[in-house]
Amino acid sequence: MEYAVIIPARYESTRLPGKPLIELCGVPMVVRTYRRCVAAVDADRIYVATDDDRIAEVCRSEKIQVVRTSSTCLTGTDRVAECAQKLDADVFLNVQGDEPIFEPADLSLLLDQARSRPGEVLSGCCPVRDRGEFHDRSVPKVVRRPDGRLLYMTRSAVPIDKSGEFSMAFRQVCAYAYPKAALAEFSSAEEKTPLEFVEDIEVLRFLEMGWEVRMIEMSDRSHSVDTREDLARVERIISERGL
Repeated sequence: MEYAVIIPARYESTRLPGKPLIELCGVPMVVRTYRRCVAAVDADRIYVATDDDRIAEVCRSEKIQVVRTSSTCLTGTDRVAECAQKLDADVFLNVQGDEPIFEPADLSLLLDQARSRPGEVLSGCCPVRDRGEFHDRSVPKVVRRPDGRLLYMTRSAVPIDKSGEFSMAFRQVCAYAYPKAALAEFSSAEEKTPLEFVEDIEVLRFLEMGWEVRMIEMSDRSHSVDTREDLARVERIISERGL
C-alpha cells in the first residue's frame, strides 16, 4: 500500500492569523508538527499542503516537501484531496498543522490501521480528561458505536447524564486516514454540508455523504492549537516534556 502523510497549513486562520508560523519555544508550529511526523515515518512520505508563500518558504528552508494547493479549499481535508490529485498514493494520512505535540506512535498506529482496513475513513479520538475539557467548545466530542464507528461529533458536552454531570466521553484527535475515493467524493461538495457548517467539524461531511468513519483510539498527549490559551498550554507542555 502506497501512502502519503499530508500536513495542511493555512495562513489565514480566523482565530490565530498566521498560526502555522507562530513560534512555539522558538520553532514554527508547522515545523514542530512535521518533526513529530518524521519521528514515525520516512521524510519522503511527508508533505505540507499550503497555498501560502510564507509557509512554503519556511518549510523548504527546513527541507520539508511542499504541495501547493488552491486558496479556495473549504477545509484541511479539501486541501488533502487536492494533494491526492497530484501524488501517487492509495491512502492519505492527514495530521493537522496545528498539532505540534502530536504523538509519533499515534501516526504509526493510524498507518497500521489504514493498512488493515483498506477503503475505510479513519479518525483519531481519545478519552476526555476532565469536566473543563468536556465543556470546552473548542474540543469536538466523539460519540461512537461499540464497534468504533462514528455516530456523531459535536462541540457540545456529550454524552451527559440526567443530572448534567460528566462521567465518560471521548474527544477528537486531529489525525485521519482517507482512501482516494473518499477524498474525491468529499471534495466534490461546492460548500460545506449542513451539520459540518453548523458544528465547524469537517469529518461530519463524510457522515452526511453516507460514509462510515471508524474512530481509532489514540493517546491523550496531543493538543491542537486554536486559541491563545492553547498556545500557552502547548508551550508549557513542550518545555515540560523537553520537545
